[in-house]
Amino acid sequence: MVRIRILLTLAMISLLVACTGKKVWAPDDAVTKATYSHDAPPSITLVTVINNHDGSGGHSALVINAHQRVVFDPAGNYKHELTPERNDFVYGMTPRMLQAYYGFHARTEWHVITQEIEVEPEISESVFQSAKNNGAVASAYCANSVSAILSRVPGFESVRHSLFPKRLMADFAELPGVKTETIFEYD
Repeated sequence: MVRIRILLTLAMISLLVACTGKKVWAPDDAVTKATYSHDAPPSITLVTVINNHDGSGGHSALVINAHQRVVFDPAGNYKHELTPERNDFVYGMTPRMLQAYYGFHARTEWHVITQEIEVEPEISESVFQSAKNNGAVASAYCANSVSAILSRVPGFESVRHSLFPKRLMADFAELPGVKTETIFEYD
């Protein structure tokens, strides 16, 4: 009986550890150096990575253009020396680095769909803070974390909480004023 309790306790601890993401914390000087403010209007862009062979959704992320432009890349594995990360929150999204981010995901097996919507400054700041404070996300929970953040923001209440990138993309497409772009690369 004691052995079963120990095994159950160890199994529960393993499950809880699996539900947390990999903690990454770039130093303050790297984040400060990478800070980039984009001059376009405040916006939120949903990034969805789609499998070219079967059409399934593989990843969800947000490009947030607030007082600075960042990417919330939950459970993502994008890394670049010019874009420091703090728990899935990636700084330094200059035009060149954003192109590199999209190119990292778009390749022979995958393409990227971006859905951008202009928002009021306070909305972009709200999403920025929510994503920044979210913490690291466990693998396979990207759409879950993105949809949870968006569904709490005024104007995005129709975005349902979902584990599925394509369902999240479909909800986002229903928002008024969304501009959609598809990115293919074959390298």
